[in-house]
Amino acid sequence: MNKALPAGVQRHEFDGTERLATQGEPVYGEPTEGEWRAWNPNRSKLGAMLELGMDTGLAGGETVLYLGAASGTTVSHVADFAGPTYAVEFAARPARDLLEAAESRERLFPLLKDARKPETYAHVVESDVDVIVQDVATRGQARVALENRQFLADDGRLLLAVKARSEDVTREPAAVFADVREELSEGYEIMETRRLEEYHADHLGLVARPR
Repeated sequence: MNKALPAGVQRHEFDGTERLATQGEPVYGEPTEGEWRAWNPNRSKLGAMLELGMDTGLAGGETVLYLGAASGTTVSHVADFAGPTYAVEFAARPARDLLEAAESRERLFPLLKDARKPETYAHVVESDVDVIVQDVATRGQARVALENRQFLADDGRLLLAVKARSEDVTREPAAVFADVREELSEGYEIMETRRLEEYHADHLGLVARPR
């Protein structure tokens, strides 16, 4: 499983349990041990993808565009080990917490923008980012990934957490995931998918690269 961990992410023991960890200021009350802080996969879809051994392609030091940063729980861990990390969040309330998380992280750049409207932040985000991490609670999640593909390097990766209930609460998650995969294939080649049920109900983790 460790093969999938990027540089800057390690397993450390917290309260007798070995857990994923990054080095940085705590953000959401997570346990700490020295400079290391536990990365809780129950509160982070990307953390769950790493915990489940998915091949995210993350090595450490990448330029990242993070869509749906919310209050910064996951993107703060990303900024601990990645390079420049652009964090897009639309809602004002979580964005205030995100700004706080960024205060101690010089590589984290919060953007109070709508991930469905990449033209509003295209002047800020550099082109050819290495990774797009997407965790947005909105209908049309595949469309968001396709609209933001313009920022991704040709050999970059999309790490997408698909929330079935955000697309359609009335349909079976498996059917929703199939539709998202089909639409996504307009612009991406899907490399790996895995249900994240151990940590997040009705979620699919997906790794893709641009076509």
